Amino acid sequence: MNRYFVVGTDTGVGKTVLSLLMMQFFYKRGDEPFYVKPLQTGCVDPYDTDSDAKLIYQNVVPLEGKDPADSVIYCFTNPKAPYFSARDEGKEADINIKIIQEFVDTKARSFNPVILEGAGGLFVPVDETLLMIDLIELTGSVPVVAARAGLGTINHTLLTLEALKSRGMEPLGVVFVDSGETTPSQAMISENMEAVENLSGISVAGVINRIEDFSNPGRECYQVIERLFGPSSFI
Repeated sequence: MNRYFVVGTDTGVGKTVLSLLMMQFFYKRGDEPFYVKPLQTGCVDPYDTDSDAKLIYQNVVPLEGKDPADSVIYCFTNPKAPYFSARDEGKEADINIKIIQEFVDTKARSFNPVILEGAGGLFVPVDETLLMIDLIELTGSVPVVAARAGLGTINHTLLTLEALKSRGMEPLGVVFVDSGETTPSQAMISENMEAVENLSGISVAGVINRIEDFSNPGRECYQVIERLFGPSSFI
């Protein structure tokens, strides 16, 4: 499988940070990954300050000087679910799932792996009838779950994993990301990991702590990614 879909338990949980680390990890390992943001909302265009693709392209060395628009299929201004953000602009009919599928299929023939980043959680509307969880299935991707490290993550994470299970999809794993205003205690993190693993049977690869320099996140961040994808000599 060469398609991984980074999905969050909610909005703002660290999907882009996890996607960035995965891109860096695969390049450092000698692979040729490609990042895809099928549906970006909350920014004017792929070059906007709030563009997820821009953050990726600015901090992954092999992508320096390349165009972040190459990774974005649809971009809408208002920070809402893609369907409603598109509807605000009168463009809800523009979202074409077949175009997304063909785009991903094309990239998967030239790059390995393809890393897709979702928008929000699993039940965010993509168009009038489809949800983000449907997009994971329709692109033939393996989910990787990004979750908050702190308070509330047990409920959100278990609900996300249960929803995937109901569709017959097993995620590669869960990664906690320290994305809140206050860093959770180590005791809370340990309890959260214990609950998620024991109650779902899905492993938590670890915690991504706050990153000061996205272009050089540090060895400990890559160790978490390594637990998902196997040993790498560069770590």
